[in-house]
Amino acid sequence: MTMWLIRAGKAGEREKLALDNKAAVIGWEELQDLTPCKTRDALAALLKATYPDQKPKTLMNWESQIWPIRETIKVGDLVVLPLKSRADIVFGKITGGYQYRTDLPGGPFHSRPMEWLKEFPRSHFDKDLLFSFGAFMTVCRIERNNAEQRINAMLEGKKWVPMITTQGGGKSQGAPMPGIDSAIDQTDATALPDIEEQSQDLIRERIAQRFKGHALATLVAAILEAQGYRAITSPPGADGGVDIMAGSGPLGFDAPRLIAQVKSQDSQVDVKVVRELTGVMGKFHADHALLVAWGGFNKAARAEVAADYFKLRLWDAGNLVKALQDYYERLPEGIRAEIPLKRVWTLVPDEDAT
Repeated sequence: MTMWLIRAGKAGEREKLALDNKAAVIGWEELQDLTPCKTRDALAALLKATYPDQKPKTLMNWESQIWPIRETIKVGDLVVLPLKSRADIVFGKITGGYQYRTDLPGGPFHSRPMEWLKEFPRSHFDKDLLFSFGAFMTVCRIERNNAEQRINAMLEGKKWVPMITTQGGGKSQGAPMPGIDSAIDQTDATALPDIEEQSQDLIRERIAQRFKGHALATLVAAILEAQGYRAITSPPGADGGVDIMAGSGPLGFDAPRLIAQVKSQDSQVDVKVVRELTGVMGKFHADHALLVAWGGFNKAARAEVAADYFKLRLWDAGNLVKALQDYYERLPEGIRAEIPLKRVWTLVPDEDAT
């Protein structure tokens, strides 16, 4: 069994399609059905004929990513899908061979049937795993630092403990060996990293360190102030279901008026919390509500707000980081001192997959 990174579009545009249809799907829509391609040489020839204006290096890069979907990936292999739409990572298993799907909207797509297993917030993973999952590729193999064993343990609800060789040559379980995080594997270590994704992971880690518990509500209130609201944060303790009250105008009396609840735990929030927040909107005469959950939201919670787009918004850790970046220059000096950021321009690699 092997673990593979298979993304769903540069901006996550195929995430819902993949999850709803239990399929790993990749782009290259101009490329015809790969079923007749029995060898990599046949795929290389088809790529050259389909994309005659592309550089040879680009075509080789694409071939190395497309061939696993056609042939290398096996039934039972693990798949990791880092989501762009929220700060979560989804895992699944391959259940069948290559399929050329003409029945999916926006297709045709090159795909493999999947069973999606579990979803975890990005905050649940160590830095080295996030680094591997951040490879700037659509398809690549993930092997470094016992990644597969560690993820399998997570999927089983266990904590992974590495095997250590004893002086007598036997194996025993214990703490990670020194230097394990520096071990480099050619497969995923040589893939170009997604700098933006890695930077956001670092920002999330900093927020988790400096704004624990009720302090996270202080950060959210500061962002709302930067957006133009006048915000009041409730003190720690019983808050009647509301952590922040915010309004427009010089004193915060004017519409739109907003209430916010902030959950700092790593676990996902369920639909009960969503309903409780919408239930107290009338009590506080609020026009809108914002629910911030550092650990994200389960499927039922996200479905609950689908019809309330203009009344209720959900922020997970990724949304919070995006809002912080958008309004960073307007945040108080004390907040910026806790989360020191610098805007950097970098060249985006143009030889990755589509």
